[in-house]
Amino acid sequence: MGKTEFVSPEGLRVDGRRATETRRIRCKLGVFEQADGSAYFEQGNTRCLVSVSGPHDITRHGNVKADRATIHCDYAVATFSSGERRRSTRGSRQAIETGLLIANTFESVILVEQFPRSQIDICIQVIQGDGGLLNAAINATTLALIDAGIPLKDFLVSCSASWIEGTTLCDLNYMEESAQGCCKLPIALLPKTDKVAMMQTDEIVELDRLKDVLEMASKGCHLIHDIMLREVREYKIQLVEARGSVLF
Repeated sequence: MGKTEFVSPEGLRVDGRRATETRRIRCKLGVFEQADGSAYFEQGNTRCLVSVSGPHDITRHGNVKADRATIHCDYAVATFSSGERRRSTRGSRQAIETGLLIANTFESVILVEQFPRSQIDICIQVIQGDGGLLNAAINATTLALIDAGIPLKDFLVSCSASWIEGTTLCDLNYMEESAQGCCKLPIALLPKTDKVAMMQTDEIVELDRLKDVLEMASKGCHLIHDIMLREVREYKIQLVEARGSVLF
């Protein structure tokens, strides 16, 4: 078999995108009636469901924080999320670490001081995975928190970028993430201020490439934010119309 060409001479990637383009984004708020907040987020072929409950009383008294809310995140990837047979990640070390990372990241974005001695639960289920699982989980969580009416400092939007075969690429799919020498850099950004709330990589990113990769991921976050913001606005209009109110 020949070597995979991740970027063609015409500048097209394996899925037909340009280097700076994100995958197709689709999202929806309010997908579960029984949850305080919920959302569906689709980023290419990666699909994620999130439900939020709370703020409510602390379930474990040892976790009580007198001055702010406690954020708990349960993260899992479904057994049927990819074409390969796999065990559910629920309860695995990787799932627990990812849940903690997401909880800690959102603790800096949610106005937790408004809810002392309470708990906010986030349940994330990746139902289909094709790269960018952490990104989709964070984006879906932001929408679910908005649906729950939990106040945030800003949207938290996530995207990844990498340097592959001499080209900086935005929003990687699974094949690109698996490329030899890929230095994937997922970030979570607050769009209003361009503040990076989370940046993580398991690979070594060379300093002379880090700036370009970080800028590409940031541009991807802003593109995704535009789509999320439009969806939130449309959802609010639908809620107002459903209640028979008039918009001014």
